[in-house]
Amino acid sequence: MFGELLVIGIVIIGFLFYKLSTENARYFEERNLKYRGVFHFFKNISTLISGQYDGFQSGQNMYNFFSDERIFGAFDFNIRQYVVRDPEVYKLLAIKDFDHFCDHRVIISEEIDELFGNSLISMHGEKWRQMRATLSPAFTGSKMRLMFELVSECADGIVEHFMKQAENKQKINIEMKDFFSRYANDVIATCAFGIKVNSFAEPNNDFFQTAKKMMRFGGFIQMFKILVHFLLPQVAKLLNLQFSDRKLSMEFKNIILDTMAMRKRNNIHRPDMVNMLMQVRDGHLEQKIEEKSNEIQEGFATVEESNVGKANVTRKWSDSELVAQCFLFFIAGFETSSALLTFAAYEIMVNADVQQKLYEEISEVNEQLGGKRITYDALQKIKYLDQVISETLRKYPTAIQTDRTCVKDYVYDDGERKFTIEKGSNVIFSLIGVHRDSKYYQDPEKFNPDRFNDENKHNVLPSAYVPFGVGPRNCIGSRFALMEAKAILYNLLLNFSFEPNKDTKIPIKLKKTFFIVFDGVHLELKPRAK
Repeated sequence: MFGELLVIGIVIIGFLFYKLSTENARYFEERNLKYRGVFHFFKNISTLISGQYDGFQSGQNMYNFFSDERIFGAFDFNIRQYVVRDPEVYKLLAIKDFDHFCDHRVIISEEIDELFGNSLISMHGEKWRQMRATLSPAFTGSKMRLMFELVSECADGIVEHFMKQAENKQKINIEMKDFFSRYANDVIATCAFGIKVNSFAEPNNDFFQTAKKMMRFGGFIQMFKILVHFLLPQVAKLLNLQFSDRKLSMEFKNIILDTMAMRKRNNIHRPDMVNMLMQVRDGHLEQKIEEKSNEIQEGFATVEESNVGKANVTRKWSDSELVAQCFLFFIAGFETSSALLTFAAYEIMVNADVQQKLYEEISEVNEQLGGKRITYDALQKIKYLDQVISETLRKYPTAIQTDRTCVKDYVYDDGERKFTIEKGSNVIFSLIGVHRDSKYYQDPEKFNPDRFNDENKHNVLPSAYVPFGVGPRNCIGSRFALMEAKAILYNLLLNFSFEPNKDTKIPIKLKKTFFIVFDGVHLELKPRAK
């Protein structure tokens, strides 16, 4: 009996699979588009589970599938997707025609996961517009200047810790991802939570251990949850399959709310995320974006706020909605910042000419400051440091790809093809694909910061360099991420050279998983002669 039911089940599944495949094929054929069928989708899933490619390789494979096409079709189970290869086309969709493509695809809803689902990246429609307008004033250049003192204290503490080791004749060998995760942890602790920790002097502090638990995205259980949310959202909702750990999520929420309550009782003000959330909750944060004319010229990679998507904030935010933004700040700051710094340190280490030029520039700035602590404005003027960060973000963008969901039917017309992208369809843009395309960058696998110097940067097509996304849904925290990265690199390179050690692997190795997971990136911090 069981065998008969199994055969019937296989036949039904096979029929449904055939039906879905043929219907999908007709959909794109009618639009005269090449497409990746359902079979390719399941092949991608199998390679993801079996670990055949790392995250960057997977993104490039998708981008290169139809290398001569500006746009092609693909299927994510039963969801129609358009893969845009032409950066100018994606810029059009994400900026000029933003009202048709104003949402990200919702993977984890607020009904299932309070923190992920309520974060800015998961919000859509008017709720997103209101929250973006609410948060934007907190990420202007003037706010970064105030927060920079907190970041500098973390960077100084790290240098002091390692200088003591050097004085004791200890070799300073580090694994970079762990090293920069600890730095990012300390920055987030002080800038977001108002908690001062030193994850180098106290390597097993509770805050860092909790952060590591929350960042375990590469495990089998987390991968399974992602696939269920991604492919079978109704099943995820039925099972109430929360992505984040419930206990840790509740602890996170209580830390924020308790800190707010304590500060209100004691009238404490700090230039951090908690203070900003309190101002939002109490209606004291002025909802406007500072004019660009008030800002100094910042880095090449810094994104500006767009007029599209601004709104007069009339919504009263709940504690859960506000805490979720702090959670997003925590996730992005911990993982993406530490990955950016790991890649940057690796490239500085293996490119001796880059390191020497960077040290000379940093040393000159230090002399101009008379050995005093670097300021926010002075940091923005270090051109070659910005070039190094910009090139790191080109070669290793913080996100493999970005997407948009079509919220109302859109007529696509690029002069060659004209068809309707229907409401509910998904549009994908591969950041890693464009950033490593020889059409836009000569010798794209080479690490070359001079691509972004004053003589060459005009050759960079703006739409083909989008490390923090494009349009109104770009990364709201780009200024903070760049400030955090530049601050620690300045302080480290001023005092140490980055040298390979016996554990260094060249080229860099990533684990075969969809996420960017490092397979040990080691170097030695060698004190510079004074």
